[in-house]
Amino acid sequence: MSDTAAADAAAAEAPAPAAAPTPEPPADPADATGEDTAATPDAEAADPAADHAPAAPEDTSDGESTVADGSDEGEAADPEGGPGAEPRHAAEPHIGTAGRGGVGESPAGPTDDTDAEAGAAAGTAVADGAAEAAPQLSEAAAELAAQKIERERIARRKAEREAPVEAGAKLSGTAADLLAAVRAVESGGKPPAAFTAPPAPRTPSPAPAPAPARTPASAPTPAPAPQAAAPSPDAVQAVRAVLARGGAPEALAPQTAVVLGEDAAAQLAESPWRLLAVAGVRPTQADGFARALLGAEATGPGDERRAAALVGWLLAQAAAKGHTVLEAPTLESALAQYGVPDPAQALEAAVGEGAALAFEEPVGPPVEESADGEEQPVRILVGLEGSAMAEESLAEGLARLANTFTDPADWDKAATGTGAELIRAAAGHGLVTHTGGEAARAEPRALLAAAREFGLRACLAAHAPAEGAVTVAGLLSGAEGPGRDADGQFALDLLIVLDAPQLDVETAAVLVESVPDGARLVLSGDPAVLGSAGPGRVFADVLAARACPQLVSRIPDPGPVGELVSGIAVGELNQVDAPGKEVVIVPVRDAGEAVHRTVQLVAESVPRAFGIPADAVQVITPGHGGPAGTRALNAALKERLNPGPGRFGGFDPGDRVVHVPSAGRALPARVVSADAQGLHLAGAAGARIVVPKERVESQVRHGWAVTAHQAVGSRWPAAVVVLPGDAAQALTRDWVYTAFGRAERHLSVVHGVDQALPRAVAEVPAKPRTTRLAGLLRALVESASAQPE
Repeated sequence: MSDTAAADAAAAEAPAPAAAPTPEPPADPADATGEDTAATPDAEAADPAADHAPAAPEDTSDGESTVADGSDEGEAADPEGGPGAEPRHAAEPHIGTAGRGGVGESPAGPTDDTDAEAGAAAGTAVADGAAEAAPQLSEAAAELAAQKIERERIARRKAEREAPVEAGAKLSGTAADLLAAVRAVESGGKPPAAFTAPPAPRTPSPAPAPAPARTPASAPTPAPAPQAAAPSPDAVQAVRAVLARGGAPEALAPQTAVVLGEDAAAQLAESPWRLLAVAGVRPTQADGFARALLGAEATGPGDERRAAALVGWLLAQAAAKGHTVLEAPTLESALAQYGVPDPAQALEAAVGEGAALAFEEPVGPPVEESADGEEQPVRILVGLEGSAMAEESLAEGLARLANTFTDPADWDKAATGTGAELIRAAAGHGLVTHTGGEAARAEPRALLAAAREFGLRACLAAHAPAEGAVTVAGLLSGAEGPGRDADGQFALDLLIVLDAPQLDVETAAVLVESVPDGARLVLSGDPAVLGSAGPGRVFADVLAARACPQLVSRIPDPGPVGELVSGIAVGELNQVDAPGKEVVIVPVRDAGEAVHRTVQLVAESVPRAFGIPADAVQVITPGHGGPAGTRALNAALKERLNPGPGRFGGFDPGDRVVHVPSAGRALPARVVSADAQGLHLAGAAGARIVVPKERVESQVRHGWAVTAHQAVGSRWPAAVVVLPGDAAQALTRDWVYTAFGRAERHLSVVHGVDQALPRAVAEVPAKPRTTRLAGLLRALVESASAQPE
């Protein structure tokens, strides 16, 4: 179709109605929290997993990633700080998208496209478990794990806690029993090493001590998340022998040894279900492995070893959807789906064995002490150590910045024009939040200029490469930014973080711990965009805690695209006046036509009508798989824009690619060449990147077409959002808002989902994530303000 025909198609928005989605049985704890798994092709049934036929992991060859939330080929966010990725080949869900009308039940948390290609190679021996990502150590988690002081802080909080109360106070049934178990450990009734159950936030001291010193990173370029130390050959061989005895693929041995450590073989021999810690392994596969390895010793679905491993695995799946914790009843329900006969007892035992941490959180308004002994109602939350510790550390770090700032300044002479209100707020406070759309990013930049004018050491950091800003990953690694002082903290007086919604709890914890006492931290972002790839909802929780000044930008996004996106943010999909064809709707009947029209728009129509070169047009689609996913679209776009044999592992010089060095980071680049070192790429601002040969398959994709999660934080002169008919269930308001908002001058919507789009915008907001940060931060700040001067 010519550009004129494509533009005229804007009036023809009447595709056939999309069929209503048919949900499948829930298979993981996210289902119990309202997550949609209808699109997950390999979701296990809710019958006892031990009744399933033994199924050892099978080899796959795709090398792509999926997420357990039912989205197509999304990279699953890793609970321990970085999304792990699992290769998937068969039975891919075909996620399409919605054009100008339609709704779909979409997964919560890191959806179909949270970038986790970095871990794909590790799970190549697993087939039907590809959608479930097991924990892998991220850069943030590695740093947090090194912070032994956190355990000491928890011990101090235990010592400060009042005497335990009797089981069942304000609770009944299994919740009361679990609460009693938590408090019994705190009081010494059970071994304190069994598990940690931090109470409600403690009262901070008036002047918290600085964060412990960190060794400055010296990497010359941003690096992938650090991996655990390579296991010894003997350890790998021992694991290989155990796997062989249990009928599991020996190819899993290296990663199993990395995940479980040097004694991995002994752990597997004692509890074969420990194999669930390996990325991509599912309960049915672990059950089959256990039966083959233990025989009569495998006592069935109620085996305590199985239950403990399942608790960790289920929490990892929840973290893949963005949760840092789950409520105890939710986790018990999920355990029941996998055939555990007494979920409450199994959960208590798993917590006692240290498979997870238990917490109690106040529910409702504070209850004043009274003569009748009325107590504050609480709920029991359970989480993995990495995210739980990061959330506590982050809350304390944010409270420290808010409470230790004692040097307000008079910046009134600079507080004029753009960003004046933000400049005044940052002058007098150590912690400030700022919200707004793409145009509002001018205000943090004005603050940066003002701070530097006053002689402050100021730095602007962003999720993706941006003009005048360092990346958050580069700042943390030491490759970008001001570097660190002798105490391991950033040598600056003001840190402004753009794209704050993309911060997961572990990255945010390391970032905040690195900001020195007395410095200013400004978190800025658009709360309507897709959330972080990793667990947590840091920016939303900080806003909800209302623990610091909150500035809301009044700068609207300009033009028809800005007007359209602004309406989507409040749940309205409005018809906008686009006299220059800034917004065009291109109806399609099927995925094949969607691919054809997309290639035509990128290669012909948009360049001819708007003078925008094809390389400045970005295609965005909900998922990687399916007939109109990124793989299909990239293949068609490569054939048209840069045909070649793919002589460098599927790539040719000139190919437009996306480099994913770690989960949640998608860096645009172009292929230059390849040699014995690996694939050479030209990144932003001409930066040279060399991807080792063994990482090319897991870290590099063609990049003419990307997912919305890969695109967040960046903008292009023109964007083509592809919404084929099978995409209805992938659509949520935040997905649509993010995808449409990537266009600066022109937006084309290849529309094949009928009414799914307007329904998604109006009725399907982002699903909530279960976290603790808002409550922790609110309590810390309130306690500090209540202390006498």
